[in-house]
Amino acid sequence: MISPETFGWIMEVVPSRSYKLDVRPYQIDLEDVKKTLQHLQQHHEKYYLIYRLMLEGGLRLSHALQVVREFNPGEVVEIPGVGLETPRLVCFEDKGFCRYYVGVKGSQKPCEWAYFSAETLELLKKYAGKRVRRHVVRKYAKEHGLVRPKMMRKVAWRLMIKVMPREVARFVQSRFGELKVSEARYEDLLSEADEHYSKYLKNLEQLVNSSNA
Repeated sequence: MISPETFGWIMEVVPSRSYKLDVRPYQIDLEDVKKTLQHLQQHHEKYYLIYRLMLEGGLRLSHALQVVREFNPGEVVEIPGVGLETPRLVCFEDKGFCRYYVGVKGSQKPCEWAYFSAETLELLKKYAGKRVRRHVVRKYAKEHGLVRPKMMRKVAWRLMIKVMPREVARFVQSRFGELKVSEARYEDLLSEADEHYSKYLKNLEQLVNSSNA
């Protein structure tokens, strides 16, 4: 065991490691997002669907692909740990959107619900069961100068917190590591997400349909 005096001397004369905080700014031009969606809508409808799922629900690429691949709207499921029984697909026709229970938990990155518009639902029905590899989507985006898939979740977060409480946005994007969700609170957050989501969709429609400045 070294003495306190020796320890103090070591701390003064021996260089310590220095760590730089790795701050990564995500400068995403919403005009680029709009152009990306327009390109995909015109040239690659299936990838357009995937991007819409990522943007509308704040999904990761892997989860968006899973929704397309495993889409099963007629199934009734019980949400583990909550005791809530629900159809996988719940639509609010008067509000123009649906939510689909994905139910990815455990050691994987979670994805509880996928929120999306009624328009996206029609595309989803068209391509349900299709398998798409992540690297293929990424490669296509790079080759055509599109916004990278992983950035869409960040764009969604940025836009969501403008129109809904952060806690609700976290719930929509399944950021459960940032939430403490009891059984009662889960149902509250689900109701709040259903209430606020249409505001987010309205903002997205303005983004996609706005004219170039």
